[in-house]
Amino acid sequence: MRPVLEQERSSTGVRVPIVAMTPAKAGESEGGQEGERVMKQTEQLNLPGVPRAKQGREVPLQWEWTEAEVWTERMLATLERGVKGGKWHSLIDKVWNQATLNKALETVVRKKGAAGVDGENTQRLKGQREEIISILTRQIREDRYQPKPVKRVWIEKLGSKEKRPLGIPVVRDRVVQTALVYVLEPIFEKDFAEHSYGFRPERSAQDAIARVEQLLEQGYHWIIDADLKGYFDTIPQDKLLKAISEKVADGKILGMIEKYLKQGVMETGKGWQPTKTGTPQGAVLSPLLSNLYLNPLDHQMAQNGRQMTRYADDFIIQCQSLEEAEQVLREVQQWVEKAGLTLHPEKTRIVDARQRGGFEFLGWHFERGYKWPREKSVKRFKQSLRDKTPRNLGKGLQVTIAGLNRKLKGWGQYFSGGNGFIYATLDKWLRMRLRSILRRRAKRKGRGRGRDHQRYPNAYFAELGLISLKALNSAKRASPTT
Repeated sequence: MRPVLEQERSSTGVRVPIVAMTPAKAGESEGGQEGERVMKQTEQLNLPGVPRAKQGREVPLQWEWTEAEVWTERMLATLERGVKGGKWHSLIDKVWNQATLNKALETVVRKKGAAGVDGENTQRLKGQREEIISILTRQIREDRYQPKPVKRVWIEKLGSKEKRPLGIPVVRDRVVQTALVYVLEPIFEKDFAEHSYGFRPERSAQDAIARVEQLLEQGYHWIIDADLKGYFDTIPQDKLLKAISEKVADGKILGMIEKYLKQGVMETGKGWQPTKTGTPQGAVLSPLLSNLYLNPLDHQMAQNGRQMTRYADDFIIQCQSLEEAEQVLREVQQWVEKAGLTLHPEKTRIVDARQRGGFEFLGWHFERGYKWPREKSVKRFKQSLRDKTPRNLGKGLQVTIAGLNRKLKGWGQYFSGGNGFIYATLDKWLRMRLRSILRRRAKRKGRGRGRDHQRYPNAYFAELGLISLKALNSAKRASPTT
């Protein structure tokens, strides 16, 4: 089911021993990105060159994505010019402003999501909109807002017995955190490094992959494949707050962020637990704060002429020689230790992308001048399709295919452009599952096979509108710039 190159993979590459800087924390999560997860994240971002229009504002193109409810033309002009002393004061009124909170509430309702520890869901939020906005405005303005603990759930990691924690804030906290992001994001975004792509406006994982491929073509084939052990859970909160205060001097804003960091978690069977380190994965603020904390590393690498590509806590650095890669890894180790973080001693390594084994980044596998979706990304994708196509499915086939197409289009758009037979193999596998449904309805047992291919040929599913991953990939490879 994989390309020939992947079947020949071996554990090659130069491995560099790394000494863990701090002991592992119980229940910490892995910082790596799964391809499926990255694909979902990129769907939430605006594509480069397609900014969202904001009514009634004349602003520079790079700030079109900012929220007009918060960032007026005058504020953006100040942002461009720079504030006195380099710090922003008196921002809390932008957070409790009803227009800001209304916009934030709309965003939370649109994204839906599970309820937190209080059981309140987004539908109730929508139904009691005016009352909730009034309460939040008053509480924040009077400095009485107190976030509730985050609900902790454990998510299975594909291909591993380990699980990673996910934090689910209550919906009202998500509204307030969203308002905070609207206010703070442009302030920090102005100074973020060019090679950082994760959770940033008008940037995507596709952009990061394009940079990696360009550097490979230029001869940067020695790869530092870095892994920050439990990054989100181990960020030192005192150092993070200090980093925020270098740009924001509003004490009430800083106080609110500190409350969120220390709000604790609620877990079934364990009750409330304090959070002394980190920022919860799943919290609205976490992506912005995590980017902020790694920003100094980004700039250090750029100033030293290093070719780094980062998406959230997942990053690689490309070098032109083994000697350079070993030196750069030492630089990264020193920075990470000083920042109170830990490089995973087993998952951080140096590899030569020209050799068998290659490296993986943002759901892709790169090896000897080729790329294809990595095995975990394919397995996760197949499981999502399997969940939609049980043999006893009670839906009509056209309804089922419409639901499948949404998944196929999203996955196919992200993973188009790769090599190998995986796309045709996935098409064939999915048609088999659809034939199995039809076979079951015809009172025949087992998987779709034999004469089922004549009863329901490939053209039958094409006429019903089923998207072909092979066709999507062929179109992308024929027109790689689109």
